[in-house]
Amino acid sequence: MSNPPEDATLLEMQRRMLRIRRFDERASKMVKRGQIPGTVHTSIGQEAQVVGSCMALDVHDYMTGNHRSHGHPIGKGAPLGPLMAELVGKATGVCKGKGGSLHLADFAVGSLGESGIVGSSIPIATGAALSAKVLGNGRVALAFFGDGAANQGCLYEAMNMAGIWGLPVVFLCENNQYALSTPAHTVTSGVIADRAAGFGIAGVRVENGQDVLAVHDAVSTAVGRARRGEGPTLVEVVTYRFNEHSEGLRLGVDYRDAEEKKRWLELDPIVLFRAELSRRGVATDDELDALEQEVLAEVDEAVRFTDESPFPDPSVAFEDLYTDTLAGAQR
Repeated sequence: MSNPPEDATLLEMQRRMLRIRRFDERASKMVKRGQIPGTVHTSIGQEAQVVGSCMALDVHDYMTGNHRSHGHPIGKGAPLGPLMAELVGKATGVCKGKGGSLHLADFAVGSLGESGIVGSSIPIATGAALSAKVLGNGRVALAFFGDGAANQGCLYEAMNMAGIWGLPVVFLCENNQYALSTPAHTVTSGVIADRAAGFGIAGVRVENGQDVLAVHDAVSTAVGRARRGEGPTLVEVVTYRFNEHSEGLRLGVDYRDAEEKKRWLELDPIVLFRAELSRRGVATDDELDALEQEVLAEVDEAVRFTDESPFPDPSVAFEDLYTDTLAGAQR
């Protein structure tokens, strides 16, 4: 077990979980008002798994996400303004407004990107881990993916290569138990973490993914192994999303049992960790209330920043590409 975090770190964990919750709540409202184009997938309910994992990394470590990835850069310390601007498609966004909700990247915190293609970012993290090993820079890569991606072939190709080459990578399965509306137990045989054994790498399952400290401990151990040159780890974290798969999605059928949802809502990671901070004497109720108000103000400021930011000029549409097709046509 890793050393327990200091009080300042514990408070920062709560701050980042609150940032993810309030950011996603605001994004959900903005989608419904037509202020954000396309769709949005929130991490509401999964904040402990996100923050526990991200805070086990150093700022220079790499990470890749999936379609549910606003929380990942927030969990790693990214400012909220450019992230919110990206969701709306503004020029001040982290990808200059060209990525949107499904394709965020923030290199400043090591976030190499995310994608709506299930499992597609796993090989990218593996490649980043290979570069870290070749360069000897001591960095670790972490690939987030959901239980729906746990059966994608690219995961097993990546784990095989990572095992052979002893790469400093952590494969992090965010098992929220549903791939859109498909229950994991109906399409996935056995325990996902146990699949690590087939590639000769370490595997661990965190049963209580609503406990930020349990997640942080497991991922810190995996990151430590990777940084010492002891190879990759597959970490499976059992968690739950409180909202629908994506905001505004209406399937016409309630595929989740009411009692199941009620049970998980009682395991709200932010509520649970606030109680733990009080129990440990890390902060008073007044101080924790003040922290929540600070985060709400940060989200308000992120929205103000977004509202005051311009949309990209059409002239930059072909910038940031491997080939400028417009310039080629002109030639």
